[in-house]
Amino acid sequence: MANPFRLHHITIAVASSLLSLSSLPGGAAGFQLNEVSASGLGNAYAGAAAVAEDASTLWSNPAGLSKLSSRQVVSVVHLITPSIKFSNEASRAASQQGLGGTGGDAGGLNVVPNLYFAMPLNNTWAVGVGVTAPWGLVTEYEPGWIGRFQGTRSDIMTLNINPGLSFKAVPGLALGVGLNAQRLLAEFTNQVNFSGALLSAAMANGIAAGSPTFNAIAAATPGLESHARIHGSDNGYGWNAGLLWDLGPQQRLGLHYRSALKYHLSGTATFDHPTLTVTGALAPTVTALANGVKAAALYDTAIRADVEMPPIANLSYFGALGGRWEVMADLQWTGWSTIETLRFDRADGTLLQSTPEHFKDSWKLAVGANYRPGGPWMWRMGLALDQTPVRDEYRTPRLPDSNRTWVAGGAQYKPNAQWRFDLGAAYLFSKKATINAEGGASAGLLNGQYNSHTVIVSGQATWAF
Repeated sequence: MANPFRLHHITIAVASSLLSLSSLPGGAAGFQLNEVSASGLGNAYAGAAAVAEDASTLWSNPAGLSKLSSRQVVSVVHLITPSIKFSNEASRAASQQGLGGTGGDAGGLNVVPNLYFAMPLNNTWAVGVGVTAPWGLVTEYEPGWIGRFQGTRSDIMTLNINPGLSFKAVPGLALGVGLNAQRLLAEFTNQVNFSGALLSAAMANGIAAGSPTFNAIAAATPGLESHARIHGSDNGYGWNAGLLWDLGPQQRLGLHYRSALKYHLSGTATFDHPTLTVTGALAPTVTALANGVKAAALYDTAIRADVEMPPIANLSYFGALGGRWEVMADLQWTGWSTIETLRFDRADGTLLQSTPEHFKDSWKLAVGANYRPGGPWMWRMGLALDQTPVRDEYRTPRLPDSNRTWVAGGAQYKPNAQWRFDLGAAYLFSKKATINAEGGASAGLLNGQYNSHTVIVSGQATWAF
């Protein structure tokens, strides 16, 4: 038999079963989390850069701090529950593997908190700081599912600290600016077709496909899988700026921009391998091939990857109709085209895995209204159309995203001048998403449809003092 460690070209075959940094269905299109306040959720975040109702404006538009008349602390908790179910149509099993199941519901309950503090310094200046989680959520499929060689669990967590200030430049016009320090933690797992890798290694070492030895190896080693895990983290830094323009006593226009954030992730790729049970004369050959596969392709290593989170821009309107009604609208652009290809390199500079994403820039249009019946209560409603950045031909099981429609509502209770309590809820209808993810012999074909929706419930307490 040829040298079992001469396996350089099987790395390409195995790489298609490794992990990509495709992320997770969040509360907005892609893996963006628009959930920054319960007060905004009730309006589907319509008018977010213009409402300036409480200290959560730090995220939506720091120029809105100019509208706050006292110090505020705002505490928010969001419960986000996506449902993500795959229906098989024409999937194909990987080489030497069974097809598997449909993965169950890959969504689940996620808790996202926010915290804000804001303080006017005088009639011109105001400052504040916000702590948010702007990107993330989790998907996890049941063990043994059809797409296990393309993804099993995806977990992204972010923490963003955003100090900001506002300045009243002239009467009726306020400017705002903020700095952002963001921490990203990411973990991705999937199975690797170890049985297929053994047969690729056999052919690479001169054992012809269809020969007695090859057939014996195939018969003795079906269904073997390794478990792969990538874990990485980094800090990113950016800025945001906005303006708030009073069109009249009860009307205003807001414009806000958030910069892209660049990450240089570093971490590890680790593998848990199956136990071989081959005995007899074939055992030394299979053991040598397995050791070669591990040494050439499936070995623990440090990794690095460059990721650029997209910029975001909002144009918002808020207006009171002179009675009990307020109306608002928002147009949001997210520059997802910063994510073209997601590449992981080993510490020695060699390629571990590269996944084409080719995200497209997306738009979200939202409209909303508030009704004040009198007394301590206010009622909210909102509707939004949210465009996905995912192109059909590049959809992956880690991000089976599609266009969605928000239907939202909420209420505010203000018992006194110091306290306000907000409750918001939204149901996100997602368009059916087709997937045709070809992984070759090592990972098989994932072909079918995703049916998804998301339920969001948020609570908020605002203390003015």
